[in-house]
Amino acid sequence: MTGQLLRYTSPSTPDQFAPRFSQIATFMRVPVAETIGEADIGLFGVPWDGALTNRPGTRHGPREVRNQSTLMRAINHATRINPFELARIRDMGDVPFTRMFEVEASHDEIEAFAAMLVAENVLPLAIGGDHSVTLPLLRAIAKEPVALIHIDAHADTTDSFQGSKFNHGAPFRRATEEGLIDPAKTIQIGIRGTQNTSDGWDFSASAGMRVVFCEELHDRGPQAIADEARALVGDTPVYLTYDIDSLDPVYAPGTGTPEIGGMTTHQAQVLLRGLRHLNYVGADLVEVSPPFDTGNVTSLAGAALAYEILCLLAEVRAGSATGKED
Repeated sequence: MTGQLLRYTSPSTPDQFAPRFSQIATFMRVPVAETIGEADIGLFGVPWDGALTNRPGTRHGPREVRNQSTLMRAINHATRINPFELARIRDMGDVPFTRMFEVEASHDEIEAFAAMLVAENVLPLAIGGDHSVTLPLLRAIAKEPVALIHIDAHADTTDSFQGSKFNHGAPFRRATEEGLIDPAKTIQIGIRGTQNTSDGWDFSASAGMRVVFCEELHDRGPQAIADEARALVGDTPVYLTYDIDSLDPVYAPGTGTPEIGGMTTHQAQVLLRGLRHLNYVGADLVEVSPPFDTGNVTSLAGAALAYEILCLLAEVRAGSATGKED
């Protein structure tokens, strides 16, 4: 045998400088957590889509976002944030499901998984999954009503559908009813698309939520909307939820309920980069559906926007005392 001897490296600790196509995929190429407490920020998958009202497949979202996230590198070219230097970031795996055919039982399992992280002072960043998963995540995180930045094509404040109150079009109506979010400090950005009833829009307005339809975002620009969101939220603990269908289907065909007239990927980046230095208590990115994708463009967009969200969380986490040491 000639040449340099190889040294075994555990696949649980990926090499950030290895070729993008090699090694076992983890979110953003971060190490797999061996214990919960070793992480400052925990990335995890929620591979579940049992509350969909339209095209299925978002249960496959976390796996493909993991694959595409291996294309992410360390330093954000626009903000120069390197989240991996600011915080200990780990892949926590996926929420394990034992009753996936029961909506409320599955939501309980999502809540229990996220609660384990919160109990160890780990800031959660979830990759779904359909948008109903945000409700149990909020149940785990919100000890009192939190502010909400909700980026989506749909308000998701409709009521029951086909007899279910917990479908993916209803999480923020339920969250309001359960006292998990403060409607007066909630902003919904990018809303658009035809509806058979105005019930969801009406609920958002009557509850006091700020609804930014996509026409307004296009007219005013994403930076102006981000500035408004920051002013609305202030110092209040805030949860950020990003539905990939906020993007126009040109940029995100692989989703359950596509709506034309949406944001470009650049507008989405500008919007997220304008949301720095808020008091984040958690975040998610949802509704990537690989079976309907084309050339992995939706999964890639999901991974890239999840990276932007990770930068927001890492910058804020680095500025707060965690009580943890390496």
